[in-house]
Formats: sequence, C-alpha cells, structure tokens
Amino acid sequence: MLLATDADRIHDEVDAALGGDHTVVRVHAGAEVLAAVGEHGPVLVVLDLQIGNMGGMATCLDLRLEERAERIPPQRVVMLLDREADVFLARRAEADAWVSSRWTRWPSAGQLKTPWLADRTPSGPNGWNRPPVPFWPHTGSGAAW
Repeated sequence: MLLATDADRIHDEVDAALGGDHTVVRVHAGAEVLAAVGEHGPVLVVLDLQIGNMGGMATCLDLRLEERAERIPPQRVVMLLDREADVFLARRAEADAWVSSRWTRWPSAGQLKTPWLADRTPSGPNGWNRPPVPFWPHTGSGAAW
C-alpha cells in the first residue's frame, strides 16, 4: 500500500490499522507518487488531500491520466478528506473511495477489503467498473464530520 501524506499523525494511524496485514510505503509529496507507483506496484494508493507541493486531487488526476495513456496499470485510490465539502473534489479527481482524515480510528484492513478494491479494471467512459465508495466516520452523534 502506498500512502502519500506529510502528516506524521496520519501515517501513524494508517500504519497502525493496516501495517500488520500490509506493507505501508510512505511518500511525503504528491510529486513522488507516480514514481513510487512504478517502483512498488501498490495494491492501494491512499492520498492525503493536503500534501505539500502537489495535493491529493492533482495527484489522483495525474494517476488517472497516466492510466489512460497506458503508462501505468489501473490504480485503486482512496483520498483522505478534511471536510465534507471535499467530496466534490474527490469525485472530480476520480478517486475510488474517500474517508475523513478526522477519524479518531482509521478503518481496518477488513473494511477496505471490498469487491471494488479487488477488481479495478478500466471499463465504461470514465474507466471505473464500479462507482466510488465513500467511507465516513461514525462519531456517535449522527454527524459525519
């Protein structure tokens, strides 16, 4: 799994949730993601929306352009969003799924093992074989944010 974030807190949470089952490779900048995808061939790319020099949206769009040009295989991308309004950005960037980076507890590996994650192949006009899957935190108060 490839994680692009410059926030140590997010890296620690993702690594704690998924690190036992998966190897978590971290990059600190969006501009490093494409090279890391080529080098590591991750099964999942997790992009923090707020990454230093090239944000998660631009990074996701870059991956999708490279896929369409057939320079990289299809990638499964989950974006970490800061607020509910950022869902618009995740959809425009063609992320497969998104979660709130404000979760007090990151989803377990089991929660991320969904059918869309297992088989992402280009089909249809936008390259998705399934619609994006949002994951939202449950705070107990009924509010997602």
